Amino acid sequence: MKLFLSKIREVLHAVLPIVAIVLLLHATLTPLTGLQLQRFLLGAFLITVGLSIFLHGIDFSISMIGKAMGRTFSKTDNLFLLGGAGLALGFIISIAEPDLHILAGQVERVAAGAVAKWEIILVVSLGIAAMLALGLIRIVKKITLHKMLAFLYAGVFGLALFASDDFLAIAFDASGATTGAMTVPFIMSLALGVTLLRKNTLASNEEGFGLIGVVSVGPIIAVLVMDLFRNDQATANQVPTTVPAGQNLLGPFLDKVPIIAEEVLLALLPIFLIFTILQRYSFRLSRRNVSWIVYGLLLTYIGLFLFLLGAQGGFMDVGRTIGFHVASLENKQYLLLIGFVLGFVTVLAEPAVHVLTHQIEEITGGAVKRKAVRTVLSLGIGTAVALSMLRIIFPVIQLWHILLPGYLIALTLAFFVPKMFVGIAFDSGGVASGPMTATFILSFVQGAASAMAGDNLLSESFGMIALVAMTPIIAVQLLGLVYKLRAERSSGPDI
Repeated sequence: MKLFLSKIREVLHAVLPIVAIVLLLHATLTPLTGLQLQRFLLGAFLITVGLSIFLHGIDFSISMIGKAMGRTFSKTDNLFLLGGAGLALGFIISIAEPDLHILAGQVERVAAGAVAKWEIILVVSLGIAAMLALGLIRIVKKITLHKMLAFLYAGVFGLALFASDDFLAIAFDASGATTGAMTVPFIMSLALGVTLLRKNTLASNEEGFGLIGVVSVGPIIAVLVMDLFRNDQATANQVPTTVPAGQNLLGPFLDKVPIIAEEVLLALLPIFLIFTILQRYSFRLSRRNVSWIVYGLLLTYIGLFLFLLGAQGGFMDVGRTIGFHVASLENKQYLLLIGFVLGFVTVLAEPAVHVLTHQIEEITGGAVKRKAVRTVLSLGIGTAVALSMLRIIFPVIQLWHILLPGYLIALTLAFFVPKMFVGIAFDSGGVASGPMTATFILSFVQGAASAMAGDNLLSESFGMIALVAMTPIIAVQLLGLVYKLRAERSSGPDI
C-alpha cells in the first residue's frame, strides 16, 4: 500500500501542472464550455488513478516477463532463433500498442480515409519486428550502437528523398507512437535480461540501453517504403473543435469504454499467452512469482484502461479546442509559448517516461539521476512542440528542414558522448512520445493547424511526434557531455 501511495504522489506531481495550465487558459485566453471543462477534470481524475495503478502493475508483470525472456534469449548463440524470436515478439507487441492505434486512428480521420488505420498498424508492426530482431542480435554480437544507428538513419534519409511531405510526417510520428505504454517496459526489460549474464557490468549497462532507439527506426523505414508503392494522394479533413450538441458529461467516456477495453486486452493477451507457453517449457518460475505476474497483469490492464479512457474521453477535445482558439488569437507568440509550456509539463505524465527514468537510475546505480533526465526531457519536448507551432505559423518551414539537421547533430554527438548516454538518449526519444502526446498534444496541434487554414492540413497536423522523438536525443546527449566533462574535471590530469 505504501508503494502504491508513492506512485499516486508521483503521478499527481505530473498531472496537476497540466490541469493548472488548462484552468489558467480557460480563465484567460481560451474559455471552454462547462461540459468540456467537466469532462477534462473527469479525464484528469481517471488519468491520475489509472497511471498510478498501471505503474504499480508494471513492476509485477511486464518488467518481470521481459527480464525472464531476456535471460532465456541470452543463453543461446543461435542468431536464427534469436532473430526469429525478435520478429515474433516485435510484431505481436507493436500490433497491440494502444499508442499506435491512437495515431493510426488520427491519421485515418484527418486523411479522410485515404490512409486506412489497419494499413498503418500492420506496416509499422512489420518495421518494429525487423528492428527488434536486429537490435537483439546487436546486443549479443556486441555491435557498436552509434555505428548501427548511423547506418540505419542513412537509409532513412535516403528513402526520405523520395517521400511525400504527408508520409514523411506520418512515418516519423509512427516511430514515436509505437514505443508507448506497453512496448517500452517490455523492450527495456527484454534488453536488460539479455545483458544480465554479461560478466562486464559496465559493458552490460551500456549495451542494455539503445534497443528502443534501434526499434524506433523500423516504423520510419516501413512507412517510407509503403509510400513508394502508393499512387493515391491523401487529402485532409477539417478537424472538429466544438462539442457535439445533446451529449451528456459521460457520453464520450461511455462511447470509448468497449473500444479501449478491447485495445488494452489485445495489448496484454499476446504477452500473457507467450509468458504461459515459455513458463511451461523454459522459465519454470515459482508459483509465487507466477501469482505476482498475474496480479500485476490485472493491475496493468485496469490502470491502462483508465488512463486511456481519461486521455481520449476528456483530454482530446479540450486539446483541439485550446489549439484552435490560441491559433486564432492575433498575437501568434502565444502559440509558441503555450506550445512550449504544454510540451514541458505533458511529458512528465507519460507512463513510459516514468518506467525509463526508474530503470536508468537503477541500472546506473544512481549515477544518472531521474530528476536530471526528466528535466532535460521536459526541455526537449517543450522545444519540439514549440517548433511544431512554428511550422504551423510559417508553412514554408517543412518538416525535413528541422529533422535533417536535428538528426545530423544527434548522430554526430553519438561519436563523442559516453556510450551509455547514447543508448539512453535514443531510448528517451522513443519513450517521450506516449499516450499523452498522442492524444492531448497532437489534438492541440491539429486544432491549431485547422485554425490557420494552411494549404496542407495533413502535413501540418502531423510531424509533431517526430519532433518530440528527436529533441530528447539531442538533449540527453548534451547531458551526457556535461557528465563527461564533470568526470574529467574530478579525476584531474593524468600523471
